[in-house]
Amino acid sequence: MQDIEPYDNWQYLYTSEKDEYSPFYGRQYSEFEFSNTVYNYFIHPLWDEFGSRTLYLKVLMADYEEQYVIIELIGEWNDAIENDIMNLKRDVIDEFLRLGITKFILITENVLNFHSSDDCYYEEWHEDINEEGGWIVSLNMPSQTQYDFIKARLHNYIELIDIPSWRTMKPEGLFSKIDNILLRRLNG
Repeated sequence: MQDIEPYDNWQYLYTSEKDEYSPFYGRQYSEFEFSNTVYNYFIHPLWDEFGSRTLYLKVLMADYEEQYVIIELIGEWNDAIENDIMNLKRDVIDEFLRLGITKFILITENVLNFHSSDDCYYEEWHEDINEEGGWIVSLNMPSQTQYDFIKARLHNYIELIDIPSWRTMKPEGLFSKIDNILLRRLNG
């Protein structure tokens, strides 16, 4: 796991530690000090903590004009014990909501497990953005993780989409593609 770094090909466009509006503004990273773990395996130090012991993230892009954010996740999403959704919602998502962000792309291909609890925070997040025409997407969630996510009926709040080639796109291209997919789903 220590070799899995957050996607970095968009750093010339955006870095969360330099964005004064980001919850991670001012963070400093060491490429050599490995301290955070998932399943007792160290993860790369460029991943950001947000209050969970099993799930970490990296904000890859925040476009305040187009009102979207792209967040990559790694680890185990555990609402049952860690209440990860509460931490994510209160410490990260609410900060972006205050800045007018209404569209959220969560890259979840490195989310290895999901353990559900209730859906209160998902429902709250969905209600926060629904009036603004917003949406939440989980991109490339592994099938075993999707199974538990769907079983908990969280796909009622977060759309599950697969775009294996997302790394070949620029952020605005990925956003447009997802926005068009969701428009077709609504109209189709």
